[in-house]
Amino acid sequence: MTQQFEAVSFQWPKGYYNDGIEIGLGQVDKLDFGYLVSEVPASAAGTYTTNQFQAAPTKLTKNTINVAHQLQAVVLNSAIANSCTGKQGEADALTEQALLADKLDIDKALVGVASTGLIGAPLPMAKIEAGMAQLTPHHGDAVTKAVMTTDKKPKHACVQLELAGKTVTITGFAKGSGMIHPKMATMLGFVTTDAAIDGELLQQTLSAEVDTTFNQITVDGDTSTNDMVVVMANGQAGTPELTAAGSADYDTFAAGLHYVLGELAKQIAADGEGATKLVECNVANAFNEKEGQQVAKAIVGSSLVKTAIFGQDPNWGRILSTVGATNAHVDTDHVTIEVNGIQMVKDSIALPFDEEQASNAMGTDKVTINVDLNAGNKTGQAWGCDLTYEYVKINATYRT
Repeated sequence: MTQQFEAVSFQWPKGYYNDGIEIGLGQVDKLDFGYLVSEVPASAAGTYTTNQFQAAPTKLTKNTINVAHQLQAVVLNSAIANSCTGKQGEADALTEQALLADKLDIDKALVGVASTGLIGAPLPMAKIEAGMAQLTPHHGDAVTKAVMTTDKKPKHACVQLELAGKTVTITGFAKGSGMIHPKMATMLGFVTTDAAIDGELLQQTLSAEVDTTFNQITVDGDTSTNDMVVVMANGQAGTPELTAAGSADYDTFAAGLHYVLGELAKQIAADGEGATKLVECNVANAFNEKEGQQVAKAIVGSSLVKTAIFGQDPNWGRILSTVGATNAHVDTDHVTIEVNGIQMVKDSIALPFDEEQASNAMGTDKVTINVDLNAGNKTGQAWGCDLTYEYVKINATYRT
């Protein structure tokens, strides 16, 4: 992507509203139920977890979007995943879909369902039905909080761009903190825009952009049963419909979508359970893009690299060995490694550097690892976080 964007303050595109409320689904007092609604039917696209145990709401939303690539609303909840709940879970997801469709007086084929939280627990449908009646239109950010589980804060991103002389807004929000290793995708993400784009083209665009954003983050190497990214484009900005790739306006839209997805991906990585640092890995001179992405993600996903970063230990050998453990092309005599601006390896041999200075340099909120494979001219990028004592504590007591 050659176009550059700057973040703008959080705002919804034209024609959307939402709500988030507390209905007591979990053990913690917090918003846990909500909806996201477009005033008109919108083109829609989605990407979904590759975990073989795909949860009922995820399967339902995938099947719903795939019919005509349209949605108008999504009902969502945290605390309970409605995963591995059998036929009853499937029936409950269908009930949620029908309840929101009735509330909004729209076809249920325009309603998606999203859940996140504890696997194996059934939804308390009496609470769900009562909560549905309480949802009212708002234009704040309550829905972004209703999907949070162990997240420390809401995650959202917004950008504005110009298409056909008119301003278009793309706004997204996501949850994700643990079980993050998308293939796609181990979190919930929702993106809204008032641009007009053909549904199938939107699907192609989302799938392509996910590969270099959400699919390039990892917290703990585990993939969830539930999660997905959904994009809705309702055309309320009044721009001509994008129907094919290749135009300047399409390229601008795709770049804007990439920016929003990338910002959300980095926020998820930085908010990994117990994390104290965002880790970014940039791979240069890879044999091809696939291998560049593979090596970058392997490095940010290595438990040994993650613990070294937590301890501010400039142990570059862990990075080099992770590179070697992949099947990527590598010039093993000419690899370069740099961490937060300090070059530690050149031509695959250690350079003299001040250990204390390097350790101090790793004490920032973001640690950037640059690796040159000297095997081609392609690049790769991935994001992760450090592995801390707090991560173990959170996940050792998640159910109890």
